[in-house]
Amino acid sequence: MPSASSGADTLVLGIGNVLMGDEGVGVEAVRRLQELSLPPGVECLDGGTGSFVLLGPMREAGRILLIDAAIDQTPPGTVRRLTPRFSSDYPRSLTAHDIGLKDLLDAFHLMGGPPDVVLFAISVRPPADPRLGLSPPVAAAVPVVVRSVLEELQLACHGAARGSLRSA
Repeated sequence: MPSASSGADTLVLGIGNVLMGDEGVGVEAVRRLQELSLPPGVECLDGGTGSFVLLGPMREAGRILLIDAAIDQTPPGTVRRLTPRFSSDYPRSLTAHDIGLKDLLDAFHLMGGPPDVVLFAISVRPPADPRLGLSPPVAAAVPVVVRSVLEELQLACHGAARGSLRSA
């Protein structure tokens, strides 16, 4: 469960249920990111299956990088970078957190709009039975997502540095 946020500039939030196989890919990716040296102002959070408990840390962040499984028509392990604005813009996810995360996004709109949100969606198939561990194609996507998040953070850092140079 999440702890109190420190008001990070960027919150990297992994969503998923590790008891449902590939559906836990967001949690696995954020756990890998937590092992790395990240830029100052970046907080990683295992958001589990999502709930209104995440509203505080999400609201305090200036930018949110979400990592989550998505059920779509692409092959398992496909990684997509999306910039959804409304809850209806998010791809279908699994029922364990489908309503909770979308409710959070709708709550942001009621409170004056969400922060900048980028979603890294990893394509999965619905699980037949509860199980631990990721399938080979989804496990292979985890390093791709980790690299993509690191690149996103790098671009944000360079953009902030350029912006501060211009205003000096």
